[in-house]
Amino acid sequence: MPEVRALALLVAVADQGGLGAAARQLGVAQPNASRSLARLERTLGLPLLVRRPQGSTLTPAGLAVAGWARTVLAAMDDLQRGASALAGESAHRLVVAASQTVAEYLLPGWLAGLHDGGHHVQIDIRVLNSASVLDGVRAGDLGIGFVETSGGTRGLHSRVVGRDELVAVVSPTHPWARRRRPVTVADLAATPLVVREPGSGTRDVLEVALRRALGPDAVIVAPALELSSNAAVRVATLAGTAPAVLSRLAVADAVASGSLRRVEVDLDLSRDIRAVWAGPRALSGVRAELLRAVVGSRPLAR
Repeated sequence: MPEVRALALLVAVADQGGLGAAARQLGVAQPNASRSLARLERTLGLPLLVRRPQGSTLTPAGLAVAGWARTVLAAMDDLQRGASALAGESAHRLVVAASQTVAEYLLPGWLAGLHDGGHHVQIDIRVLNSASVLDGVRAGDLGIGFVETSGGTRGLHSRVVGRDELVAVVSPTHPWARRRRPVTVADLAATPLVVREPGSGTRDVLEVALRRALGPDAVIVAPALELSSNAAVRVATLAGTAPAVLSRLAVADAVASGSLRRVEVDLDLSRDIRAVWAGPRALSGVRAELLRAVVGSRPLAR
């Protein structure tokens, strides 16, 4: 049976163009790397390297085996991520990550549904932006995550568990507060806004919607202010800094009280809320119970 380290070396030789560079990339002494690949050649009964004084490169057979080795290594990564995710949970513990909007307005109700179903589970909650949730799930540090962005889920399993909508809001003194017609897409793109930080699902959805409406090469003006939380964006908008686009959940109280005014925009800003996880597609244990509780709650159904 080929050694995983030898397969990784073979792929590195293909990527780096030589054995010496491959060994340096993987932090392996070159003599040890050479012996590892020699054992792999004996195991497979194939010449994998052309050994020359100026360096070793792959034979045609070596290139073919390197291609198959990539598939094996990718499967090993999937196995490791799945095992790490399972190791992060037990019958009574689960590490859950959620983007800010989900964590603030939806996750508490979902977890209450889990406990109402008789599931006594210790939940370790991490509140991150969507990009960080995806990175953590992909790395195996998190058992399951919830995000509002559709991008960046490659290599992960996902399921839509709800819908949300972004809305434009301004202070009552802003000129848009007196508009009778919706703000056009072009006006929105040309207006400096108070926005969330890069990596936020809220910001990602807004930018994708603008480029979808105006074209991939459209110019979107720089933000008036970038802030790392919904609350900070809301406060800046209340102070009259600039308009903002946030989840309707994040501004519902302020709009109801009149301290913020909702402004209609000529743009579809609806978005899916997704559960994301690594490892096997079919969830089991506490993660499966949580997903069932979330789906059963039908959050934000319209």
